[in-house]
Amino acid sequence: MSTPSLVVNEIYQSIQGESTWAGLPCVFVRTTACDLRCNYCDTEYAFYEGKRRAFDEVLGEVLAYDCPLVEITGGEPLLQKNVLPLMAALCDAGKTVLIETSGAHDISGIDSRVHRIMDLKTPGSGECARNLFANIPHLTKRDEVKFVIGSREDYEWSRAQVREHDLAALAGCVLFSPIFGRIEPRQIVEWVLEDKLPVRFQLQMHKFIWEPRARGV
Repeated sequence: MSTPSLVVNEIYQSIQGESTWAGLPCVFVRTTACDLRCNYCDTEYAFYEGKRRAFDEVLGEVLAYDCPLVEITGGEPLLQKNVLPLMAALCDAGKTVLIETSGAHDISGIDSRVHRIMDLKTPGSGECARNLFANIPHLTKRDEVKFVIGSREDYEWSRAQVREHDLAALAGCVLFSPIFGRIEPRQIVEWVLEDKLPVRFQLQMHKFIWEPRARGV
């Protein structure tokens, strides 16, 4: 019987740069591989770079940081089946666990204690057709839905999804995030205010603290 393992790109501690958890110290587990190719992706290095590591080794390294908040990210974490028991084990250890996922994979099997931060890919991403809308009924108030916006078209599409699916009522938070360097953040804020959308605007905090393409932050 083979030892459970995960292909991991990096494990590091930083501050959480996005979501309602922004600003808090956080340990990140970045898994390797993604089956989407969003044209604004800032972690292309995680598509292929990584090392297969024993499950217990990964869990032990994360717990050694003694940090209450852990995020599983990628790449696309849900491409690896052992991400599910890893999150459960971290919850068992008393950690607050977040997962960042593209929205192209089934989220229903994730431990109910985990906070799911799920993208809905906008037209400008080039991957809008990959959205798995069957995930929406599984959202709870523990979860957050994120739209990454680079144009007026992206904004209008996102606004339509928020309204059509009543996302603000389903999820704990709906996040509107500008594509860094592609659109003026103030523009999205003005649209949100004009439309009185029940969403939270966010910037990627880490990109203002460190160089925008820096790894391990």
